[in-house]
Amino acid sequence: MSETFQRVAIVGVGLLGASLGLALKARGLVKTVAGAGRRRETLEKALALGAIDLVADSPEEAADGADLAVIATPAAAVLSAMDALRGLAESGSLVVTDVASTKAVICAHAVRTWKAPRQFVGSHPMAGSEKSGPEYGTADLYEGAVCLIEDSPGTDPEAVQLVRRLWGSVGARLVALDPESHDRMLARTSHLPHVAAAALAALAAEVGARREVIGRGFLDSTRIADGPPEVWRDICLTNREAVLESVAGLKGRLERFEALLRAGDGHGLEMYFEEGRRGRRGTAGK
Repeated sequence: MSETFQRVAIVGVGLLGASLGLALKARGLVKTVAGAGRRRETLEKALALGAIDLVADSPEEAADGADLAVIATPAAAVLSAMDALRGLAESGSLVVTDVASTKAVICAHAVRTWKAPRQFVGSHPMAGSEKSGPEYGTADLYEGAVCLIEDSPGTDPEAVQLVRRLWGSVGARLVALDPESHDRMLARTSHLPHVAAAALAALAAEVGARREVIGRGFLDSTRIADGPPEVWRDICLTNREAVLESVAGLKGRLERFEALLRAGDGHGLEMYFEEGRRGRRGTAGK
């Protein structure tokens, strides 16, 4: 397969960034992958693992001469990386994207600060695990994963196509979505579940629950609570309103359950769980 990209810069080489570098290199899609980030130790680890070809001292250095820069930092650090790369993008052919789990704040920043047609196109590959760090990166992480691509007026059509080509080339399934809809949907399907998993895990720890008396259902429900706290802190802060709205919705349903249980309303409880089953089957496509 011929190289699709001469040079790709990856800013942030944790699980997602390292996996992207490995995927591009394994498929022969890139000549050079340059990495930048806050921690030299992490960059050196990614270099040793073959996820990147060289370590740069800054996002600008990594992106110098690149076709594409991918910001794979925690959500709260995306805006500063965007600011650092804007000059290169607006003075040349560099296209910039990101992998953050929130989009409205990030894309609104691009609208305010980048010249139209914008060379920044937000994206969100829905892949990963509760683990973090380049040592957990794999070349097939994005294979079959959904990648949400920003669908907003004012983006450069050629930039959009390049970002779509990037994620499509590593096996992702592409879905266009506007940033506000993205954040509302992800608040309910990703961010709130993590908040709930953290609460469930903490509740179990309060009563001294031990592994030998914990079933598979609890482990499945709380697996994501093992994710990096700083990552989820940033996600919730950058999607605050949608997460708060989702928390209110969950509180309402829990209060309804509490009232049914206190009243001993067996039929109401059955309907409560039936509604949940229908919701699960509908959203999971079963």
